[in-house]
Amino acid sequence: MPQLPFLKPIGLPFTELSSVDSTNNYALQQIHGGLSQHGAAFFAYQQLKGKGQRGKSWTSEKGNNLILSTVINPHPLHLNQQFQLSACVAISAWEMFSVYAGEDTTIKWPNDIYWQDRKAGGILIENVIGGQSAAGNQQPGNWKWAVAGVGVNINQTVFPKEIKNPVSLKQITGKQHDPVQLAKEYCNILNKNFTELITNGFEGIYTIYIDHLYKKDQMVKFKNGPRVFNALVKNVSESGNLILQHTIEEEFGFGEVEWLVL
Repeated sequence: MPQLPFLKPIGLPFTELSSVDSTNNYALQQIHGGLSQHGAAFFAYQQLKGKGQRGKSWTSEKGNNLILSTVINPHPLHLNQQFQLSACVAISAWEMFSVYAGEDTTIKWPNDIYWQDRKAGGILIENVIGGQSAAGNQQPGNWKWAVAGVGVNINQTVFPKEIKNPVSLKQITGKQHDPVQLAKEYCNILNKNFTELITNGFEGIYTIYIDHLYKKDQMVKFKNGPRVFNALVKNVSESGNLILQHTIEEEFGFGEVEWLVL
C-alpha cells in the first residue's frame, strides 16, 4: 500500500536559504508553483521581512536564530480544526526549546513560546484553501496546505528596543547553539507529534498544550477593546478559545483579547 502523502517525514527535504524575504512566503511560492510537497522544510539564515501574528514583523539577526517554515498537508483535519494543528506546532517548538531551557518554558496562548515572562519564539501558520474535487468542482472550503512558520531566538543577545521582553537560548544557557541542528530536531519532534495527531486524535496534543499553558490558574490583566480587566487564566477550549474567569467566565477567540503582562 503506498504511503499517504501526509505521513512522509516533516523535515525532508530540508532546504537552507542564505537570505529570503520570508520563509513562509518562500514556502507558499513553492506550493503555488507546484514545486513543494508535504514535509518540505525551508530554513533561512537571514529573513528580511519576517512575519508575525496579526501583521506584525519578526526581526532576527543573521545566522543567529531558528527561522523555519514547514509545508504540511493537513488531511484528514478540516478547516474548523485549525487549532489542532496550531497546538501541535506549538508543543513541538516548546518541546525542542525546553530540552535546553528547562521547565520554565511555556506556551502563551495561542502559540508563542515563553521562558518565564519573556518571549523566546513565535509561530505563524498560513493556509492554502480551495482546489477542486475529483469531479472538477470548486471546493472553496477545502484545506489544501498549511505552512507553519516558526521563529525562535537562539544565539541573539541584543534586540531592538521596541521588542518587549525577548529572550534567547544563549541568554538562558550561557552557551552557543547550532540553529540548523535545532531546526532539524524541531522537525523530528513536529513529525512525531503530527503523526500522533492524525493517527490517534487531538487528546494527547491538547493535554500537553494545557499542561504547559503560560499563566494557567494565575491572574493576568487583559484588554478587550476599551475594556481592561483582571482575570484568571482558566483554560483553552479544544477549538482554541482562551477561557478567562473573573466575575463571569468568558471565552475569547484569537485577536479578541490582548495580554497586558509586563
